[in-house]
Amino acid sequence: MAADLHPEWISCLPPYWSYGVTRDGRVFFVNEEAKSTTWLHPVSGEAVITGHRKTPDLPTGWEEGFTFEGARCFI
Repeated sequence: MAADLHPEWISCLPPYWSYGVTRDGRVFFVNEEAKSTTWLHPVSGEAVITGHRKTPDLPTGWEEGFTFEGARCFI
């Protein structure tokens, strides 16, 4: 997922919706019109898991990630 700079879940956001990522890598969605947030994608109704998270012990610009098999990697 790290190589995909414009995943499908971003391109299919409805008008007035944006997203953010918490420090631990959780994706949340913002409805700018209603001034509300949700953990669930406004179209699919499912949570988006990036597998990435920032940790204080990594050099600036690096994130810890996990492969689908569960192996730890750095991005």
